[in-house]
Amino acid sequence: MENTIRYESTNRSAPKVTFSEALLKGLAPDKGLYMPDSIPVLDKETLAGMRGSSYPRIALTVARHLLTGEIADHELEKMTADAYNFPVPLEKVTGRKYIMRLDQGPTASFKDFAARMMGRLMQYFLQKENRNMLILTATSGDTGSAIANAFYGLSNIRVVILYPEHEVTTRQRKQMTTLRKNIGIVALNGKFDDCQALVKQAFTDPDLDYMDLSSANSINIGRLLPQSFYYFYAWSQLAQTADEEVIFSVPSGNFGNLMGGLLAKRMGLPIKKFVISTNENDEVPVYWQTGNYKTVVPSRNCISSAMNVGHPSNMSRVIALYDGIMDENGSILREPDTARMHRDIAAFSITDNRTIDTIRLVFSDYGIITEPHGAAGWAGLSDYLRRNTADDNDNQLCISLETAHPAKFPEEIRKVLNLDPPLPHSLAGLDDEKETFDRLSNNYAEFKKYLIGRF
Repeated sequence: MENTIRYESTNRSAPKVTFSEALLKGLAPDKGLYMPDSIPVLDKETLAGMRGSSYPRIALTVARHLLTGEIADHELEKMTADAYNFPVPLEKVTGRKYIMRLDQGPTASFKDFAARMMGRLMQYFLQKENRNMLILTATSGDTGSAIANAFYGLSNIRVVILYPEHEVTTRQRKQMTTLRKNIGIVALNGKFDDCQALVKQAFTDPDLDYMDLSSANSINIGRLLPQSFYYFYAWSQLAQTADEEVIFSVPSGNFGNLMGGLLAKRMGLPIKKFVISTNENDEVPVYWQTGNYKTVVPSRNCISSAMNVGHPSNMSRVIALYDGIMDENGSILREPDTARMHRDIAAFSITDNRTIDTIRLVFSDYGIITEPHGAAGWAGLSDYLRRNTADDNDNQLCISLETAHPAKFPEEIRKVLNLDPPLPHSLAGLDDEKETFDRLSNNYAEFKKYLIGRF
């Protein structure tokens, strides 16, 4: 196994750090995002040994390679067993095309996979250092509820979550605002990108250093690494041979989900292609088509609300993985290896009308209920296969990610399918809970005053 991995900033102007330092710091001091300076490659024997294994065992195997020298195996084993105590269904649609339902965790969202592991990692290192911390997180929907749930009640961590007041569903909001204790919720009169900008500014404000700030967004490397686990799991359950290549379709907003998959590919998982589907915030598909990256300001409000991101933070990591440099504002300072990027990734933008049509089509053809984000992913996969007929056959393994439970979007499902999606246990009783949250305008001085007054 490789030596301990160090973490470097995507802006390349900050010292390398350990994983624990990157985890607890969140953002690099030069405003870049932390990336591993080397990526361990799993040998074929290790990959073959995953086939048919449980999710916690696969998570442990991958985590051991990524965190060697940082955490003892027995501690990692306890964390993965505790974090991943819910099912991960792989639902057959047709032929060898599947939907991976990442919606069975405590907040019915794929964000549970990263947040629960990250919370345990943070608590481990904070207890080791006898420290307390304030987590600042921006959310476009599901991140906030997953983080609130994962960190709820922890004695050494306090959390403040900002969300765009008019761009999350009622159930997404209530999953955050009905918790109290160490969880604070702020409704911002703005967009997700505004929430994210305020959080990033706070991290680099020396007046707030005493708060010991960190992030639980996917800008934090601790959120990113666990997102690689479910790619290994899906392949391990469905691959017919140890070297069978898979196509993954990934609905994409802030691009942490894709980055987890790209890390898995670099670690040796035989992934043939990533199909990424944004909504009408099409800055990345346009970049794929034209070579010009231009942020969408303000971001466009679509029914797949968690993907309403006009400048994905993790694009700087994607660019870095292909040997380029993108700063925090979206300017490409060094061009990446675009030929390699295009070999690995196909990018599509899915309109609201197409998303609605896909929800209707998948239900009528297969009896499967998809929510707006998963529907965008399925639509992107359909577009890719239509354009790449060599991959459109019953032998090619394709897995599309469903990133949230349809019951989190009851209004949309009711409107399109004229039915109420079944309510998972995690959402039962939520509609009647009392809410507690604060409101702020999109103004950093006001946000700073709020933080200082409260903490």
